[in-house]
Amino acid sequence: MKTIPVSKRSRGINVLLKRARRENVILRAADGGTFLLAELDDFDREIELARGNKALMRLLDARSRQSQALSLGAVKAHLGIGTGRRSARRRV
Repeated sequence: MKTIPVSKRSRGINVLLKRARRENVILRAADGGTFLLAELDDFDREIELARGNKALMRLLDARSRQSQALSLGAVKAHLGIGTGRRSARRRV
């Protein structure tokens, strides 16, 4: 994780930070990417804020209902990784 200092002159970002002090903020980029902006002061507080964020809970709930999943075998086949078992080697 990287920490980036924010100047007082960065008005737009400071408005978002002020709002994130009150509640978690989900940012949606023009390309559809989503990001969570949350105050990091105390883990219990983060959990409390996340659980109280209805939009975040709806997003997580929707994602948890997604049925598309790949088996380990399918992933290995896609990556071209052999599915045979490795022979155990003894170290001397």
